[in-house]
Amino acid sequence: MKIADIRTHLLEHKLDTAFESASMRFDKRVHVLVEIICDDGTTGWGECLGPAVPNAAIVQTYRQWLIGKDPLETEKHWAVLYNALRDQGQRGLTITALSGIDIALWDIKGKHFGVPVSTLLGGRFRDSVKAYATGSFKRDGVDRVEDNAADVARYREEGFHATKIKVGFGLEEDLRVIKAVRDAAGGDMRVMIDGNHGYDVIEAIEVGKRAADYGIDWFEEPVVPEQLDAYRAVRAGQPLPVAGGETWHTRWGMREPLETRCVDIIQPDICGCGGFTEIKRIADLATLHGVRLVPHVWGTAVQIAASLQFMASMVPNPVRNNPIEPILEFDRTDNPFRQAVVTKPLEHQDGIVAIPNGPGLGIEINRDALKDFAPKA
Repeated sequence: MKIADIRTHLLEHKLDTAFESASMRFDKRVHVLVEIICDDGTTGWGECLGPAVPNAAIVQTYRQWLIGKDPLETEKHWAVLYNALRDQGQRGLTITALSGIDIALWDIKGKHFGVPVSTLLGGRFRDSVKAYATGSFKRDGVDRVEDNAADVARYREEGFHATKIKVGFGLEEDLRVIKAVRDAAGGDMRVMIDGNHGYDVIEAIEVGKRAADYGIDWFEEPVVPEQLDAYRAVRAGQPLPVAGGETWHTRWGMREPLETRCVDIIQPDICGCGGFTEIKRIADLATLHGVRLVPHVWGTAVQIAASLQFMASMVPNPVRNNPIEPILEFDRTDNPFRQAVVTKPLEHQDGIVAIPNGPGLGIEINRDALKDFAPKA
């Protein structure tokens, strides 16, 4: 079995109502899937986090080192591709593109051996996970306080045990939103806040101190990811657990944040940090340093499936009889192709998502959806 072709599939949908985080505005959803085709007809699927068009271009740049090779040699391919562009790309698009390729290769490997990727990673500790609802961005033309509270009330009604909201738009407004969201969530629903690196250290510390009164589970990306000293200052200066890591790529990018305890919770994204090959290493590093791992997830059902396979294999905390279980980030914002790209959607039931048990990622791609959501010329 040899790699015969590598294709990318751009997906695009223009939003009726734009929304934004503290660092990014979305007036359309654009994602890219990676398809690797073998000469025996076996096909693997992956996804890249981040800008879709540049990711697609770099995936095709990597093509020259993959065509004609054995797809089962995932560790070898990861090393070859990383080293090919490492002089200019230890982090960023080179790694997000590599992530999509790596996931597709593991999908092929699972299909070849007839087992889920989680089995290849060492075994399944669980067949389902609790999900938390991510949404509550700042939407155009609506009152943010009322809109975010309504979102969270709906998530609670749908059965989610936890939710994450967006902050980073200004101290006083953010605190009004946090209070309204806590009221809507009630006392038993977990609430997390995500600054999307919208604060400086002084603001972040003040937000953390005042938001602590509302029982916030974690404070995600309070400051820009390059400023590790700022992360440490925020962690030391306020009481909320600090989370981050979706933009710290590979084991090298995670090493210093973990060794110096920048965060209480590390959040690698399998479609951005280096795929299955690398996220396993990152998980081992987190365990070594006693840092909890909660994956970042922002993509289509391909990314959800990959994240679920990894989460199935995450080793439970061995210290407790009732171990701390991983939770799945579950995007609830507008994206009609998120689940349409697979023949069997990976939806939740009362806030719980089943982990596919078929070979590879355990999903089948709906090719009609790839055509329907392809960018229009």
